[in-house]
Amino acid sequence: MASRSIASRLYRGEVSYDFVGRRKTWYVLSGVIIIVALSGLLTTGLNLGLDFKGGSQFQVKTTASVEQGRAAAQEAGMPEAVVTKVGGDRMQWRTSTVTTDESAAIVKALSQKFSVSEADVATETVGPTWGREISTKAAQGLIVFLILVALFLSLYFQWQMALAAIVALAHDVLITVGIYALSGFEVTPATVIGVLTILGFSLYDTVVVFDKVRENTVGIASTSRMTYSEAANLALNQTLVRSINTSVVALLPVACILVIGVGFLGAGTLKDLALALFIGTLAGTYSSIFVATPILAQIRERDPQMIALAKRVAARRSSRGEEAPSGTTTAASAGSATTTSVRQLGTRQQPKRNVPRRKR
Repeated sequence: MASRSIASRLYRGEVSYDFVGRRKTWYVLSGVIIIVALSGLLTTGLNLGLDFKGGSQFQVKTTASVEQGRAAAQEAGMPEAVVTKVGGDRMQWRTSTVTTDESAAIVKALSQKFSVSEADVATETVGPTWGREISTKAAQGLIVFLILVALFLSLYFQWQMALAAIVALAHDVLITVGIYALSGFEVTPATVIGVLTILGFSLYDTVVVFDKVRENTVGIASTSRMTYSEAANLALNQTLVRSINTSVVALLPVACILVIGVGFLGAGTLKDLALALFIGTLAGTYSSIFVATPILAQIRERDPQMIALAKRVAARRSSRGEEAPSGTTTAASAGSATTTSVRQLGTRQQPKRNVPRRKR
């Protein structure tokens, strides 16, 4: 009941938080996160999987340590191999692409070292050409997705909304990719699928907010009750509870996949998809509230019609001694693109009292 009460009060504008007016705070916070993400991307780089950079991979089911695996790699003739444990009960060796004869010799050496049959040594070889093709197709898929998103939002909404949504999507991609670089998680085709999936989720959340913004701003240029930023901020508050609920429902199963599937079952394949979904969902929820709509309001406030609207709203409130709605913003000057908070535009007029006349 309490959540319903808060949601209804937010929708009616009785309770409001100034998301749009505090956009500089959100920009600084996003900037710090992106700088940290880019630092990891530029210094550490992405841990590209076999499908992207090419090479040969060997796996054996064993409980041996990584040090024993490195010793086995030396004996098998692949001293530069990267040795990792997969799922707790399997060991994996990755090296540059080897020939068929070299692969057969490595399989024989590993089977003898860990007392397993040669058929139990899983092998996989990907050529560098195939890896480049996979990387190119992943980049092409992302570019096509962004172009289609921009066209759809421009036709369905406005080009300003399309631009704000693309900035929010780029924000989400940079954060997700940067955290992948910092964490050292392997980038596989499942990671690409996860990134494209969270872009769709982020876009869905942004479209829900933008649809309400459009509803609140229809014909607003011909009125003088509230500015564009105030109407956009009202739309954010009206959809806030829905955005949070949707994100929580989406994050719960992803968290289960990430914790149970990876931590308890040792499913390494699920890790690549689950981490991208988890980080991307959080970033998408944040960007739809704190990035996309504030950027949209900032762009729209530069429009001459919106500047004139802001002047009319300020003049109307000043003449009537009204205050701006709590937690909203308005552009006070026509030549300024900066949105300033309106705390109080005059004093309230005291109502006249009817004083009874004395009888003579």
